Amino acid sequence: MESLFGITGKDFVVVASDMSSIRSIVVLKSHEDRTRELNKHNVLLYTGEPGDSVQFAEYIQRNVQLYSIRNDVALNTQGCAAFTRRALADSLRSRGAYSTNLLIAGYDPKDGPKLYWIDYISSALSVPFACQGYAGYFCYSTMDRYYKPDLSKDEAIALIKKCISELKTRFVANLPNWQIKVIDAKGIETTIIKADDIANEMKM
Repeated sequence: MESLFGITGKDFVVVASDMSSIRSIVVLKSHEDRTRELNKHNVLLYTGEPGDSVQFAEYIQRNVQLYSIRNDVALNTQGCAAFTRRALADSLRSRGAYSTNLLIAGYDPKDGPKLYWIDYISSALSVPFACQGYAGYFCYSTMDRYYKPDLSKDEAIALIKKCISELKTRFVANLPNWQIKVIDAKGIETTIIKADDIANEMKM
């Protein structure tokens, strides 16, 4: 039931992930963190089989950090995406393939904001906005309608809230808590919001 999505703006990226851990008809947790901070300006979001997703995300996080230590330079978003795609492609050719879908978001002073969509068969694409999980069934039309390349942070967050509101209205599962991260030149800023608060805000 996981949902992830992200939007790029002029000089930032906003990503959102639901925080519910659901197995069959049981809600196991309501504060699950589906993100990993790769470095000061890059974030990995993951969804899929719980064991595969967490293990692979932590593997990527540790190896990106190891690269920074060995080479005394942090990977940019494109580098993080290329490394992740290669690691996922290598796993497909082994007996331990990971069943996970990913978003990688980040900001680089030279390249600006970047958002990468990567699926479980290691297809990767740089996109202006993206969804993974069940969010794709409900949010792509909203993003396509309201997205523009020069979105301000307030407009991007408002669009994220529109998507969460749409999921609350249309999706059969209850996803009460959401984690929103804004990545820009200053770093990564994290906020946790409730779907009910967004619904009340939309009514006003």
